[in-house]
Amino acid sequence: MKKYPVYAIENFSCNSVSSELYINTFKEHLQNHSFVEKPHRHNSYVLVLFTSGSGIHEVDFDTFDIKPGSLFVLQPGQMHHWNLSIDIEGYVVFYSQQMYNLYFGQKKIGDYPFFDSVTNKPELLFNPDEVNAIKPYFELLINESRQNHLYARDKVLNLLDTIHIEIARKYTRSDQHHTHIYNIKIKDFESQLERYFRTQKLPSFYADKLNITLKHLNRICKEVLEKTATEVITDRVILEAKRMLTDKQLSVNEIAETLGYDDYSYFARVFKKRTGIPPTAFRSK
Repeated sequence: MKKYPVYAIENFSCNSVSSELYINTFKEHLQNHSFVEKPHRHNSYVLVLFTSGSGIHEVDFDTFDIKPGSLFVLQPGQMHHWNLSIDIEGYVVFYSQQMYNLYFGQKKIGDYPFFDSVTNKPELLFNPDEVNAIKPYFELLINESRQNHLYARDKVLNLLDTIHIEIARKYTRSDQHHTHIYNIKIKDFESQLERYFRTQKLPSFYADKLNITLKHLNRICKEVLEKTATEVITDRVILEAKRMLTDKQLSVNEIAETLGYDDYSYFARVFKKRTGIPPTAFRSK
């Protein structure tokens, strides 16, 4: 049965200041690694800025139109693939969480709001002025990664963090909830959900973990995400189910069991209610 690959940074050949870092222009990236146009995942963070060209980018079964100024931030494990025009240009960076967090110490990569897996969308669209402002940092990344200068690794990581800051400013301006104290609880909810979603489906479990009432958890989810806590939990489970169905390594029954459903028929009903089709039809599609 077909399994979609999970690529490590080591799968990509490019001069770099660290084995946990890959930096390239997107055109050269495609020339040397054409296999990335097929569905796959990464075990690292992925940052891509498109400066010209067009196409389609599918990330975890959501489709985005690529245009000049499209910037994508992907987390480890997200399924994605491209369909790109021949005149595509831009920049691509892969980097490990361990390298980033060790270098910056108290600052963690997960502190940036665009890496919240529950609340974020992977795309931001930069206008021409914003592209002109952020593009020089990518150029400096390219140049520094290809030179054997003193403190090259330090400069590259600080340039990467500067890019994160520019993205965070853009993201925050477009996020109407960024000043809301509820976002703190949403981030805590997300952390607990990532840890327990395969075994715990009841929102009351997460409310207890967060030391708040179920009513308050639902209020927060409705205010920030416009969903109930149950819908947030179910959507995370369904996303994982889609990933596993696409990989085709387990039977649908085995996937249901892995995700904590002893009753396959109940899992199939939940899946169909959220997606509109049964899991077997999704796999065939």
